[in-house]
Amino acid sequence: MSQKRDYYEVLGISKSANESEIKKAYRKLALQYHPDKNPDDASAEDKFKEAAEAYEILSNAEKKAQYDRFGHAGMGQGGFGGGGGMNMDDIFSQFGDIFGGAFGGSRGGGGGSRVVKGTNLRVKMKLTLEEIALGVKKKIKVQKLVAAEGVTYKTCPTCNGAGRTTRVAQTFLGAMQTQSTCHVCQGAGKSIDKKPSDADAQGLKRQEEVIEIDIPAGVEEGMQLSVRGKGNAGPFNGVSGDLIVVIEEIDHEELKRDGENLHYNAFVNFVDAVLGASIEVPTISGKVKIKVDPGTQSGKVLRLRGKGLPSVQGYATGDQFIHIHIWTPVKVSKEEKELLEKLKGSENFNPSADTKDPGFFKRMRDMFS
Repeated sequence: MSQKRDYYEVLGISKSANESEIKKAYRKLALQYHPDKNPDDASAEDKFKEAAEAYEILSNAEKKAQYDRFGHAGMGQGGFGGGGGMNMDDIFSQFGDIFGGAFGGSRGGGGGSRVVKGTNLRVKMKLTLEEIALGVKKKIKVQKLVAAEGVTYKTCPTCNGAGRTTRVAQTFLGAMQTQSTCHVCQGAGKSIDKKPSDADAQGLKRQEEVIEIDIPAGVEEGMQLSVRGKGNAGPFNGVSGDLIVVIEEIDHEELKRDGENLHYNAFVNFVDAVLGASIEVPTISGKVKIKVDPGTQSGKVLRLRGKGLPSVQGYATGDQFIHIHIWTPVKVSKEEKELLEKLKGSENFNPSADTKDPGFFKRMRDMFS
């Protein structure tokens, strides 16, 4: 994965910046590196796109919260989440109004026609813990709107290609003029001239598509990944929306997840707890053997370092905790009962003050120390 700069660093703001400060910082950079102001300057165009990508994430409360928690890894790879795949049409379509009247034409958002973006698609993706641990590529089928072949366009007769309509109203202060996006062409400045029979009024048709999605390791239940440009096509030959992938975890039969850590309940028979034993426990990468020391008490927690799940940011890997439970048989035979009665009379089998369980909270402190 290519190294990206921190979005807050890109915009030159702190994590506590409010919506107004984020917008102000982006507008300053967007005007500074605007392609109309820096013709044929590739580095300026890259900075313009970088600023737009940062603004797209930080101006959206949901995406910002996900970025603050998971960083760039939580946004995904290859166009996940951020504007890594944004082109100029994307930027001017979504954020052109921020430039105000600073630049003319459709790019600057100064009243000209604009590129209309298609709607997003949302799908749920179920993943096993094994898939989450390693990361996985998945192929899914989606029904989406695509641009129909053979569609031709003409200038929108309602707005004459401007993308906006003007209305003049007489008030006691005089004539008041207001502009709004053309309701017929949605600001595109054009309308359908000819279209095939299977296309709708916007030149689109529904079609099935197989999309491969690269899921990074360490994702969590409820996390949303956005695959840029894989949503519905934009009306009037506009840009496509995004495909939003919502992660759902499939419960593991034996392991329970807690963030990057995993937990497993191991049941040990009384004799093994007294004498000590080697037992086999499952991990996300296969079964391993662990040692149960002689005299192990019920409630003891053993730690397998590095046997948990990776952080989605790639910084660390969690641990697996083995919770020991002493198994007590429900029924015993006559011979077993006689043996147990003999043991019951032994001083060694009676609990004393100095051998009592240290307590739940101490075990928890020991577990995470």
